[in-house]
Amino acid sequence: MGPQQPKLPIAGVKNLIAIGSGKGGVGKTTVSVNLAIALTGLGHKVGLMDADVYGPNVPLMMGINETPLANGERIRPLEKYGVKLMSMGFLNPGDKPLVWRGPMLHSVIQQFLRGVDWGDLDYLLIDLPPGTGDVQLTLLQTAPVTGAVVVTTPSAVSLEDARKAVHMFEQVKVSILGIVENMSYLEHKGERIDVFGQGGGKRTAEQMNVRFLGELPLDPAVRVGGDSGTPVALRGGPFAELGKTLVKRIEEVGQPTGPTVSITD
Repeated sequence: MGPQQPKLPIAGVKNLIAIGSGKGGVGKTTVSVNLAIALTGLGHKVGLMDADVYGPNVPLMMGINETPLANGERIRPLEKYGVKLMSMGFLNPGDKPLVWRGPMLHSVIQQFLRGVDWGDLDYLLIDLPPGTGDVQLTLLQTAPVTGAVVVTTPSAVSLEDARKAVHMFEQVKVSILGIVENMSYLEHKGERIDVFGQGGGKRTAEQMNVRFLGELPLDPAVRVGGDSGTPVALRGGPFAELGKTLVKRIEEVGQPTGPTVSITD
């Protein structure tokens, strides 16, 4: 086992919320972006940190493409729709890939967490990359995460990987706020069409004894909003309800407590 790392608080941030998934393609960043806007609409002070350094999509989905400025020795986050933002996409624009190894990933995550002047926030949402690799473990090992949200779709493949994500968070003693089932169904002419299966997210939550936070429909407006930089949550809808559910769940869990868990090198 490696040495224990102190989980130092992020100045001004009341709740650090990790949003993860076991695999890509389930709409995790879409959920992160719209949930951040929904929480802002509920009157909370919100930040969104794009920790998916290899595939940073938050700038596109939020419709912002600028370079952050320095605020003394710290970085001033950008802001859009009332949400404070930081993403590698602001620092490495375009389609040039990043080829980084573990130590470099650790450095950039720490810089985003502690080198950004987030100010006073009720919630700082962390959009994790898919999977259970270095970025996730770096964050969970060194930051006092209030809880984690796992995003899945109803498909069997997605659910299998979602269970791995739940186990990862449990391994490092991070409270599971719940599972969100994205792209649950399509509504067409008043009929519900279960494109990727039915009820898998809720069943998985029950089997793993974690909270099921709700279903999000497969809605073409969500895709249009993400591509155009005008997220659908700006108009309310199911993300507003998800935001209310998440706030209640966070209040139940409370602030992170207990000893820091070391992670095998």
